[in-house]
Amino acid sequence: MNSPARTTLHPRTTRQNPASRHSGTEADALAVASFLLGLPGLLLFNIALGPLAVTLGVLALVRGTSRRGRALLGAALGVADLVVLAVTTATAHGTLWQLG
Repeated sequence: MNSPARTTLHPRTTRQNPASRHSGTEADALAVASFLLGLPGLLLFNIALGPLAVTLGVLALVRGTSRRGRALLGAALGVADLVVLAVTTATAHGTLWQLG
């Protein structure tokens, strides 16, 4: 006597790793934040805003943002912030502010 083939009555459930479950909106927000921090960093606080813009831009790219251009632009602006810092430090002989 042959038994009929077994069928499953409930659908398969797949579990995802919580670390790999990043929403697209979070990655898009990182891309926008990278751009918005890199832009003023060209003039103000480039020692802090530059590395932050680079980090957020790369993180947005790794997480698969749909705003790839914005993330690349934010990372590029962060690198430009650091270049501006290096040039102003080199031309001012190590002093950026002179009081008095």
